Amino acid sequence: MNKFFTVIAVSVVLLLAACAPNFQQEDKIVQEEDAETSEKAIIPKYKISDDYYRTFMPFEPGEARGLVVNNLNTRYDIHEFETGLLRIAQNTFDTNKFVFKEGQYLDSATVSSWLNRKYTKEQLKDRDMKEENNVGLNPVDPGSGDIDTRNEENPIYLAHILEHNYLEEVGGKEGTYKLGGVVIGLAMNSIHYYQKEAYGATYDTEIPHSKLEAEGKKIAAEVIKRLRKMDDLKEVPITIALFEQKSRSSVVPGNFFAYAEVGKGSSEIGGWQNVKEKYILFPSETALQNHREDMTWFQNFKQDVEEFFPNYNGVVGKGFYLDDQLQTLTISIPIQFYGKSEAIGFTQYVTGLVMEHFPDYVAVEVNVSSVYGQEAVIVRNPNQDEPFVHVYQ
Repeated sequence: MNKFFTVIAVSVVLLLAACAPNFQQEDKIVQEEDAETSEKAIIPKYKISDDYYRTFMPFEPGEARGLVVNNLNTRYDIHEFETGLLRIAQNTFDTNKFVFKEGQYLDSATVSSWLNRKYTKEQLKDRDMKEENNVGLNPVDPGSGDIDTRNEENPIYLAHILEHNYLEEVGGKEGTYKLGGVVIGLAMNSIHYYQKEAYGATYDTEIPHSKLEAEGKKIAAEVIKRLRKMDDLKEVPITIALFEQKSRSSVVPGNFFAYAEVGKGSSEIGGWQNVKEKYILFPSETALQNHREDMTWFQNFKQDVEEFFPNYNGVVGKGFYLDDQLQTLTISIPIQFYGKSEAIGFTQYVTGLVMEHFPDYVAVEVNVSSVYGQEAVIVRNPNQDEPFVHVYQ
């Protein structure tokens, strides 16, 4: 059964100062779930950017909300997995035509069961499980017995599944919305952590990208087939994307590397599109070897920062690359200040360095912090003559 969203227009008058954003009126939504119950929601007409989808309010959490924290290695991967999936969605679902909602079809129990290993008959017996519940998407570990020791020969490839829903307005029925598409993210492990015995030491081994990609595409094909068996998802377009997460010790996130679009009613993945995104730590050997010019800009900036505090060397950057071109550079400068005037002076100094050292096509964000918290933020967008600077009080 398709879920429809009927809009009842309401007049909202906002008294705003001349310098404030011109917020437009909002639409009130009635979600018709069945004949006896209904749920009211709001879709804001105002968008802060074409890069963002409008979202149903009050916000309805996804059915599998919270699992991502346990299944991904770092907070960097958690954030990038979700925001990167929103970027993937924009290839298929226009932000001006579709409204975002967290996934409502894959609940926690389903996601958890799909993340399991596939079990042998003996393992099913040991776990008192039936064959119809043997739905794990990760490979069998034949030597684990009743305890999954996750040995080196049989890695856990799939770490997490994330679902996003996109609703579209029904043609000829202004203000009426229905499910227009689903986007699924599959987070794949680049490092396999395992134990040789229960409660023993944890070891790790790298999973080659080629193997990770092959397993991810195989798992994706099975996920599509399972989604098509759900009544509400039989006909809607589905986009599925593969994400490679980093190790537990990484200070930069992983990235999406491929996605595929599956048309209405189809259960077959016709072809995959490459996604050329990645994050690079500055300074690092990787940056020096593969992005020497960018590394030079960063090192010159870092050296000038250290002139203000000669004994300090804590400047760290995270660069986001698209098609091997630096798009954004986020820099963190934790420092010890002895007064607000010093913080203001340092912020002014760093602002000048940002404008001096980095090319104008790169978006740069600098966060200055101390033991007391955030002290200042500097944001220079591409081709911007004057950066945004804020010193926290």
